[in-house]
Amino acid sequence: MASADQDQPRSHILNSDEQPHTVLNVMTIFTLVDGLVSFAIGLFIRNAATAASAWHIIATATGLAAILVGLYAQMISATREQRVLIVAGMIAGFVGLALGLSKGGFIA
Repeated sequence: MASADQDQPRSHILNSDEQPHTVLNVMTIFTLVDGLVSFAIGLFIRNAATAASAWHIIATATGLAAILVGLYAQMISATREQRVLIVAGMIAGFVGLALGLSKGGFIA
C-alpha cells in the first residue's frame, strides 16, 4: 500500500529519509540564511553611493562563512532537500563575498 505511506506526515521537511539529522539541518539552514544575508548586504553596498566600510567586511565575512560551512555540509549531507538548500546558500554567499571583495573586502 503505497498510499498508506504517503498519508503519514514527515517529522521535518529536510529529513526525507525519515532519520533525524539535527546538526546537518542546522548547518543547512545556517548556510542558506547566512548566504542570503551576505547577498543582501552585497547588493546594498553595490548600490549605495557611500557605504560604511563595516558593511564591506560584514558582506565578505558572512559570504566566506556561508561558503565554508556549505562546503562541509554538502560533503556530509544525507538528503536531496538538504543539498538543494546548501547549494542555494553557497551561491548566494559567493555573490555576497564577491561584491564585498569588490568594494574592499577585509581591508577597510
